Amino acid sequence: MRLKTAILSASFAILSAVTVSAQNSTPRNLILFVPDGLRGRIVTSETAPAMAAVRDKGVNFKNPHSLFPTFTTANASAMATGHYLGDTGDFSNTIYTGYPVEHANGSVTPFLEVDPVILDVDEHFGGDYLNEETVLKMARAKGYSTAAMGKLGPTLIFDHTDKIGADGLHSIVIDDATGGKNGMPLSQEMQAALTKANLPLATPPRGDNGKAGDAKTPGTTVPNIAQQAYFADVATKVVLPMFKERAKPFVLVFWSRDPDGSQHNTGDSLNTVTPGINGPTSLAGIKNADNNLAQLRKALDDLGLSANTNIIISSDHGFSTISKESKTSPSAKIAYEDTPKDFLPMGFLAIDLAKALNLPLFDPNDKNARVADNAHPKAGNGLLGNDPAKPELVVATNGGSNLIYFPNSDRKLAGRTVKALLEQDYVSGLFVEDDLGRFPGTLPLSLLSLRGKAVTPHPAIVVNFRSYSTGCNEPTNCSVEVADTVLRQGQGMHGSFGRGDTMNFMAAIGPDFKAGYVDALPVSNADVGATAARLMGLTPKPKGYLIGRVMTEAMPNGATPKASSDTVKSEASANGLRTVLNFQRVAKQRYFDAAGFPGRTVGLDAEGGKQKTAGK
Repeated sequence: MRLKTAILSASFAILSAVTVSAQNSTPRNLILFVPDGLRGRIVTSETAPAMAAVRDKGVNFKNPHSLFPTFTTANASAMATGHYLGDTGDFSNTIYTGYPVEHANGSVTPFLEVDPVILDVDEHFGGDYLNEETVLKMARAKGYSTAAMGKLGPTLIFDHTDKIGADGLHSIVIDDATGGKNGMPLSQEMQAALTKANLPLATPPRGDNGKAGDAKTPGTTVPNIAQQAYFADVATKVVLPMFKERAKPFVLVFWSRDPDGSQHNTGDSLNTVTPGINGPTSLAGIKNADNNLAQLRKALDDLGLSANTNIIISSDHGFSTISKESKTSPSAKIAYEDTPKDFLPMGFLAIDLAKALNLPLFDPNDKNARVADNAHPKAGNGLLGNDPAKPELVVATNGGSNLIYFPNSDRKLAGRTVKALLEQDYVSGLFVEDDLGRFPGTLPLSLLSLRGKAVTPHPAIVVNFRSYSTGCNEPTNCSVEVADTVLRQGQGMHGSFGRGDTMNFMAAIGPDFKAGYVDALPVSNADVGATAARLMGLTPKPKGYLIGRVMTEAMPNGATPKASSDTVKSEASANGLRTVLNFQRVAKQRYFDAAGFPGRTVGLDAEGGKQKTAGK
């Protein structure tokens, strides 16, 4: 309880250190621009001139952090609420819910980037699966005009409990599903405004950008231009003029699927890690997102809104190139129709654990069917045990890290599972639920702020996968990671605890931010949510205590707290492996740089210290 009180006291102390400009009698507007999957040090005046301009003329957050596990909906929950994942319960894009989710075809391991799935999970967990109010909901209640548009899943999260009707009093939500049977309905006001602007009432599809290819066919070579052009046009030609006409302050979230979508599906590097996500398709995806930002800023200028609008740019996570290689995995020695010889298949973690623990494997994404010996789970998720309706172990597959659950809190099974994981060369760091006890080679989940007031089931083990650099001047720009995914070696993924994934891009500009300021303090996506709330004069009523801080040092006359660095190392396992965590502090706030087994994680050298990186 003392720790909780200390964290709350520190958070409220920072919240009280407000700036004069942030207490303006005239509320400011706010745009949160999220370039999904943008690496922190890939932005230059050549690759992304609009974002570089915001960084260089406004605030350059040069020490940014994605929350781990470094996935989209997880970090969306942090930006939307200002809380860490232990409070929001959005531990990764795919989680274990403990009940069959109807809109996920009855799976207990639903993928959250689907609007009906989010609403289904909401209903099951008391109407709000995050268990914390979002900034859009609070802003809307205070009289702000509110809108969120862009990528399916994270867009809705910003006001997911709002049951949108036709009266126009709710947040505008426009994503991939808008206009379809699974989309959130548009108000009559929005339908009329879109028609007047000659814009369709349905979002266009991704087209070729949505093609991931397969083991023999390269994926996409084009960015997500048409779909994002639609979102940008809706924002600049409809929503911003509408908000200006209302003469009320507003908040707009624009979640750009690029460069994430183009990096995931890139067709530039089939089955080889170079150029990986540094090929022309990924770079075109970065430029596409940058063009969207430039269009938004021009619209603000044209509408006379720039002087009173703050802009925060924050990507949800960094990115890495996928590796499918392992010398120790039993699954890599099995032949699969859709997997190249000696490569890891989709669901390799579930397959390998089933073999090591001698437990039957069932597929929650295939009506709990038994997985054959020469097959893999359809989405990688697995139910281990004799009865799939009452599994002993659940694997939620995500990419650069996976979640493991023990529905019966079986400590002996946890110990056997940890032993099996420590034998695999693709593992780099294990974090175990505190209540299960301490295991050599692992660290407790509480160190990562993954234990809090979440109402969704807490994972028992978070498995981080190995990552390494291909040797470029900036390791975070050429990170490679083993990933449990349907995507192929050479395509892109995230989710690991390497610095290539934890280093997102952050910048800000506007009347409540300093100009030409380089912020060396650590900042995170939870801080984005807390800062957004402060800028809009909102008063959150938190249920949990894992709260981000307001980035006062980036504001005129704002307080600049002190920061420090620290390292935690686990006890060595029987085979000599230790999970090492490098992090920074501001007061009691932790910012996670990198973690894993020394030498197996980008940002963590062979001795367990920090790797030096080039760049700013």
